[in-house]
Amino acid sequence: MQKLLIANRGEIARRIIRTCQSRGIKTVAIYSEADQGMPFVREADERVLIGPAPVAQSYLQIEKVIAAAKQTGAQGIHPGYGLLAENPLLAQRCRQEGILFIGPKPKVIEAMGDKLKARKWMEQAGLPVIPGSNEEIQSVEQALPIAARIGYPLMLKASAGGGGIGMQLCYDEQQLIDTFQSIQTRAQVYFGNGALFIEKYIDHPRHIEAQIAADEYGSVIHLFERECSVQRRHQKVIEESPSPFLDTKLREQICEAAVRAARFTQYTGVGTVEFIVGADCSFYFLEMNTRLQVEHTVTEEITGVDLVGMQLDLAEGKRLPVKQHDLQVQGHAIEMRIYAEDPQTFFPSPGKISVYKKPRGNNIRIDDGVEQGSQVTPFYDPMIAKLIVSGKTRAESLREALLALRAFKIEGIKTNIPLLEKVINHSQFQQGSYDTTFIERVLLKD
Repeated sequence: MQKLLIANRGEIARRIIRTCQSRGIKTVAIYSEADQGMPFVREADERVLIGPAPVAQSYLQIEKVIAAAKQTGAQGIHPGYGLLAENPLLAQRCRQEGILFIGPKPKVIEAMGDKLKARKWMEQAGLPVIPGSNEEIQSVEQALPIAARIGYPLMLKASAGGGGIGMQLCYDEQQLIDTFQSIQTRAQVYFGNGALFIEKYIDHPRHIEAQIAADEYGSVIHLFERECSVQRRHQKVIEESPSPFLDTKLREQICEAAVRAARFTQYTGVGTVEFIVGADCSFYFLEMNTRLQVEHTVTEEITGVDLVGMQLDLAEGKRLPVKQHDLQVQGHAIEMRIYAEDPQTFFPSPGKISVYKKPRGNNIRIDDGVEQGSQVTPFYDPMIAKLIVSGKTRAESLREALLALRAFKIEGIKTNIPLLEKVINHSQFQQGSYDTTFIERVLLKD
């Protein structure tokens, strides 16, 4: 491949540009009117204005993305994460136009994007699945007897959902009745599909996922796990690898299940299988993400593998460059997502970044989408940077994390850096004793 179009923005666009530059591949950025002055637009070799600020009029316009690729002669499209990354129509249109899509086949994207279909596939693959409904629920009258059979508390989820959007924890029948309509409406607005389903709520859950990679010749490997249990409003805030919760046996079981899921779906490319892990070490399939994850960085740090480069190779039909026994965990890594938001209310904090001074060090990596003088707009996800630290041990990484957070200076907007410091400093986090309720249950009450 000689030229690649990146159908995304911000830090992930810059991340993809870096790998392309290291391989001599020219890049094309698409951008909205609101992103005109952003670093990723300037750093790409070519750029195409794709529309006004709202994503529905710019980054989600598949035909505009395809037209930009054809106009610039790009031979491939990398979707990044979010936006069109898990839209099978983009992958299908790429096929029709003879453009290489950097991701799995459209039918796999479609199947894994439908949470109910994914549950059924994983049951057939022999993976443990959370007790729940396997059919679409269209009304609260339909939901109530199913909920009574499964038992409370339970999770009400959008069938086409993802990214923590379109789900609600319900402790009793009245809460299910009160929230059903709002979740259904949100599912329709965000995903164009108001179908819901129900899953049993796992007490004190941990969110642990396994990175997988597969080539079109049937070889599948895992690249170990990521612990993603520090979340606010069901969205990840801090990820680390290895997980401080897993022992060797449970780690092998989870990673083996992820590989089995990839084999069953005949997956090709880089992907992630997510699991909910209970306090009793039981684990259940949660969902499969058919794209690069935001938190792929910690996997890169502990394995030395360039996952974007691996994506490009696998999309071009190359064989996996490593075998399972070649991979070893090297040290420990932690990623902290820096959001332009109030650290107490989590409300976005748009504005101009007047000061932006990054920490530096051999064990510090920063993947960001902004610079001093950048304007953070209200149109997009408020994540502006990822701070990644690594060390020989988890204790060393924790020390590096605190030093780096304290050295990171961002002014002009509010950020969640104070919250991140609070998490890293907390005794429960330091001991590795936390779950997905940690921020709401512990930190916000301190």
